[in-house]
Amino acid sequence: MKTLLSFLFLAATAVAAAASVSALEPQRLRCEYLENPTGIDITQPRLSWQVTSDQRGQSQTAYRLLVASSEKQLGSNVGDLWDSGKVESDQTLFVEYAGSPLPSRQECYWKVQVWDGAGNATWSDVASWSMGLLDETDWSADYISYRDDAPVHTDLSTLHLPAARQYRKEFSASKSIKRATVYATALGIYELHLNGQRVGDASFAPGWTDYHKRAYYNTYDVTDLVREGDNAFGAWVADGWYSGYVGFGLLTGMGPEKNGRSVYGKTPSFMSQLEIEFEDGTKQTIGTDTTWKVTGEGPIQEADLLMGEAYDARREMVGWSKPGFKDGQWDDAILAKQNGEVTATFYEFRNPTTAGTGVKKVGEQRDFGFKRPKLEAFPGVPVRITQEIPAKTVSELEPDTFVFDLGQNFAGTIRLKVKGREGERIQLRYGEMLHPDGRLMTENLRKARATDYYTCKGDPDGEVYQSRFTFHGFQFVEVKRLPDSNENAGGASAEASGGTPPLDMVTGLVLHSDTPMASTFECSDSMVNQLFKNVVWTQRANFLDLPTDCPQRDERMGWTGDAQAYVATAAYNADIGAFYTKWLRELMESQRPSGAFPGYAPYPFQHGWDFGTAWADAGVICPWTIWQFYGDTRVIDDCWEPMTRFMQWRKETSVDNLGVSHGNAWGDWLSQGEETPLDYIDSVYFAISAQMMAEMAEATGRDEEAKLYREQRAVTQAAFQAKYLNEDGSINVRTQTAQALALFADLVPADQREATGKYLAKRLAENGNHMATGFLGTRPLLPVLSGSGQHDLATFLLQSREFPSWGCEISNGATTIWERWDSYTKEDAFGRHNAAMNSFSHYAFGAVCEWMFATLAGIQSDGPGFKRIVIRPTPPSRGSNAMNEPINWVKASYDSIRGTIRSEWKVSDGKFQLNVTIPANTTATVYLPTKNPSSITESGNALSNTANVSILRQENNVVALTVESGSYEFSASSGIAPAKVPLKSSAPKDNSINPGEIDLTGATKLESWDFRDPQDLAKWGERKSLQIEQRNDVAYLVATGEDSQMAVRLSKPLEGKLVIELRASPSQNSTSQFYWAIPGRGFNGQQQTKRLLRQSDNVNDYLFTIPDGLTVGKLRLDPFATYDKYANAGEMMIESIAIYQLAD
Repeated sequence: MKTLLSFLFLAATAVAAAASVSALEPQRLRCEYLENPTGIDITQPRLSWQVTSDQRGQSQTAYRLLVASSEKQLGSNVGDLWDSGKVESDQTLFVEYAGSPLPSRQECYWKVQVWDGAGNATWSDVASWSMGLLDETDWSADYISYRDDAPVHTDLSTLHLPAARQYRKEFSASKSIKRATVYATALGIYELHLNGQRVGDASFAPGWTDYHKRAYYNTYDVTDLVREGDNAFGAWVADGWYSGYVGFGLLTGMGPEKNGRSVYGKTPSFMSQLEIEFEDGTKQTIGTDTTWKVTGEGPIQEADLLMGEAYDARREMVGWSKPGFKDGQWDDAILAKQNGEVTATFYEFRNPTTAGTGVKKVGEQRDFGFKRPKLEAFPGVPVRITQEIPAKTVSELEPDTFVFDLGQNFAGTIRLKVKGREGERIQLRYGEMLHPDGRLMTENLRKARATDYYTCKGDPDGEVYQSRFTFHGFQFVEVKRLPDSNENAGGASAEASGGTPPLDMVTGLVLHSDTPMASTFECSDSMVNQLFKNVVWTQRANFLDLPTDCPQRDERMGWTGDAQAYVATAAYNADIGAFYTKWLRELMESQRPSGAFPGYAPYPFQHGWDFGTAWADAGVICPWTIWQFYGDTRVIDDCWEPMTRFMQWRKETSVDNLGVSHGNAWGDWLSQGEETPLDYIDSVYFAISAQMMAEMAEATGRDEEAKLYREQRAVTQAAFQAKYLNEDGSINVRTQTAQALALFADLVPADQREATGKYLAKRLAENGNHMATGFLGTRPLLPVLSGSGQHDLATFLLQSREFPSWGCEISNGATTIWERWDSYTKEDAFGRHNAAMNSFSHYAFGAVCEWMFATLAGIQSDGPGFKRIVIRPTPPSRGSNAMNEPINWVKASYDSIRGTIRSEWKVSDGKFQLNVTIPANTTATVYLPTKNPSSITESGNALSNTANVSILRQENNVVALTVESGSYEFSASSGIAPAKVPLKSSAPKDNSINPGEIDLTGATKLESWDFRDPQDLAKWGERKSLQIEQRNDVAYLVATGEDSQMAVRLSKPLEGKLVIELRASPSQNSTSQFYWAIPGRGFNGQQQTKRLLRQSDNVNDYLFTIPDGLTVGKLRLDPFATYDKYANAGEMMIESIAIYQLAD
């Protein structure tokens, strides 16, 4: 009996315990977006977590945060730094620390307890963060450098590539060590070593910023590397962004003495501070000072991010970062400031200061010596090697020259495994593509040498090399053995010349900011699956400390237009919260004095106007998007003042509440022939930014500002509709981009959106159902088609394999997103374009991925931060695509800041099936395309028998359900009607002839020149690379070179609505440009109109418009308006030129 009672008691206890177990589990604890960050400098950091559950309908009802100074305290549930107490709230994001003030170096251990709806609680595992050095006085170390007496580099015919420096310092730790921490920074980039071991795994620390305003420092826990007794500290330091080649500076003659490098300072420097805490409570600090040693005689003899690295293994200094190394030949380090002032003339292109003049190259004296910047903790995501890629094939190009194909375009470097004679040099060149004959295509690299050199030490067991201080964008590696640099070296190479090397000689090492990937996507179309992979690879290649445009050529800059078009896709693909937190600092601090945001950030030099329409709006669009995806309002507060100044500038430069044509004329960059006027684009983005500012103001309690921005949005919308909206719902700027932007910005009345969508579809149909959009028009195109009743057309464009399309790129071998729709074709190779602006890793056109998740998979947020979720998958109509099977299933997931959201749908046999997962602590509205609500089942059960789900409403052929958290399997009769007429494509029209669809009926011809008439030809001077050729017994003027040009002074000044008619026949695609000058002034780069003309065997009348309101006194034609010597100009037969004045 006693045994039975004991059993019953234990059983009852077990049941009670099981009943009290929480249905929620807190996971993924983060501090300021990061897991267990070290050395932060935010004194009230925000703490976030996710709650997970294997049960439906679960929400957090309360939480308790404990923050302690030790794990022991925390283990006893004592929050000696902060105990929030039980807080009745479902908040899991950005809970601001509100405990004791946190001093420098404070170690913080924390955990969270959460309560479910039944009142049961669960603790999380332990997480941590540590505080950095919060005050300049915390630094006892100083910046050190090497003695650099060399003058600023002025010989532009040679590259200046200094050796990377090695620094070292020995020290003794005489007691038992409790904790050791290193704080390190550089004006340049660095890599730390301690007792022969590398510290951390980050590359290119501390990253790129405006070093005139700040430098970042990094924090490392090195407790396991410091030992009692003798120790040695070492560091490699290279030029990096601080004093190396940056962007297109060398190409365009900018920077100190036009050399393209050292734009922030001439000589790199380094600072570190190692702090050791002993078990007895005493401390020891080892900081950089003049007792350190430095040498430039090590193996890295060249190190540059753009140009590459030269490594001589014979110079290796074994044990250099270990105690006992003999450094008697090394120099004493100096304080960086001891190098003194270094003055030089800094060149850049600046805005015109006089009306009617163009941008000018301006030189001014600057000091490029050391200046100590403000120090801040690195807030971003480190660049790391995240993956290795084995070579797929190797082929012999010529004796001792081999090309390795890694099968994937990416950013990074390689690991080289080689055997060679002592002194034998190996050249490593990198490229994204091959020419048809197998040669590496490097023309698109421009001034970026992108070449590494390795000199063998002659180890018979083989040698391994990978670069430290450079990266490349590439798929192919050319390995070439060069003559020995050691004239006395003898003997045969360990790898016989002429033999094919093994594949493992080259291994690709993928480098990028290690943002956690957040999504998966798969569908019934294998091409679209490859597209998703291409987008992700392109994002990884270009998220390298900041969002860059491309990873290969001499650019690699944080272009704002690309960023604002792509940021939403980026947020679907990866966790970019911390990454964008860093870059937005650079963007805000790059704001121009006028209030405009620049074309790229950081902003090392100015090239042209200091802003561009839609590029400048990145300063509003990017913070708004981060808020939308993560629910983070601090990003709004941090950016508010610069955003406010920007909007004031926008208002001051507007005319009648609409935008104007101003700034750099990038516009709808790389559109396919159609030209959308800058003033139109500027008007749309004025409305977009005003709307976003109103929403952000409201979210942060700025009610008065919200009201003002809503009023600005309203008056701009009214002015837009009055100027641009036709009665039939079309936009009177007829381009695809113009229609798409108007819908995207919600500038069309709700009752006319469908009409605008139909007109956009008509414009596409007139172009053979092909896109003509560029960077600005492509992102909104598919979303607005789907949102205005043209979803089948949107999906058709996604699945197209014809030019221009994503599928066309993939059909031509793309593994990333290209800068141009036709950067390469099998028919023409690279011949269609100026090779020098032809990147094969450029994410802007990858913005389609946003639509793939939000519309095709249907994963959206209903308000900021995915607290309320929308699942609204949108399958295309059956039979809607005559060229490819319409997509009939999708599987997608998105790891939102609150947890993983899953949407998987399938259409078959008249049924629509949808499996969804909604994270705990959230709710969703789920849309099913069905006419019959009674047909809906969940896991085979009628909805009436399903908990946590209810019908919200029915609209047309869609039923909306309210769904609580959990996983569900829905099925319903399909309400997707079959297509009446399947879509197909035809040849696109040549938009280059008359992109604005100008009607010359009733126009007045003001002047004309027929170049078959020698008298008319004689009126044009300044002729270069032009010749007369006899064709069919007629003398024709033919432009034959990339520097071709000719100019004419008009018989009298002309004004009004002027149109230039160029009657010509280009032998291949060519970018042609007209310049005009007002009377009494010369030509300048801002008064021009430029367009790509398609190759044609016929003579066509190409029309160019001159902006209204200008007076024109001179005209100049550049038939081949290319950027540099790499362009292949071809020929152009020019028959005549005329100027018309359009009727009012």
